[in-house]
Amino acid sequence: MTPGEAPLRPASSVVADSVVADSAIAESALAESALAEAQLAGSELAEPELASHLDQLIEALRSPETGLGAARRWGRLLAAPLTAGHRLLVAGNGGSAAEAQHLTAELVGRYVADRPPLSAIALHAETSSLTAIGNDFGPAEAFARQVAAHGRPGDTLMLLSASGHSENVLAAAVRARSLGIRVWAMTGPPPNPLATVADDAICVAAPDTATVQEVHLVAIHALCDALDAEVTSP
Repeated sequence: MTPGEAPLRPASSVVADSVVADSAIAESALAESALAEAQLAGSELAEPELASHLDQLIEALRSPETGLGAARRWGRLLAAPLTAGHRLLVAGNGGSAAEAQHLTAELVGRYVADRPPLSAIALHAETSSLTAIGNDFGPAEAFARQVAAHGRPGDTLMLLSASGHSENVLAAAVRARSLGIRVWAMTGPPPNPLATVADDAICVAAPDTATVQEVHLVAIHALCDALDAEVTSP
């Protein structure tokens, strides 16, 4: 743990964190979703399936079980170690991989305001390492071995999985914990194995993968917003 950081909380406490203290990002997302829904209403695009999807998205964003406030807390907690030279490792599969890489782009580049670049590595983007490890050690080791290679105490590993059951992300979480690396997870509804093994988790209360991933993107932007505010504050 980096000096001055708040003690880590177990994943089981995420629900209690909810969005009470940090609701601005969630409310903004809700407002945008509501506006989109209103604009679509009465148009040729206002199909029942789309309306149902928007309803599910708004419900997931609003749900205390999702705990979007944790994303802003994570952003604040990342500010000190990343500016001190530690790194964020991220990984996921499929759409979750794309969203994890979206996060690294925001940190290495910028979110809104200009600031020094921060170290963030998407493990799934290391294609030669990924395929070599999968071939030599099996697909379950694809991320875990990279965590062992790149991770150091004081670093953070963030894993995204809509199901929370992906074998390769679970193996990475276990390896990181054994090395003293903090593990955060973004998943679908609890309970799931990844949320259980992580130090902290955002578990989206939605039944569909698409909705889970959409809320993950909101959480990523909330994290970036809070981190930038912490880094750029006087």
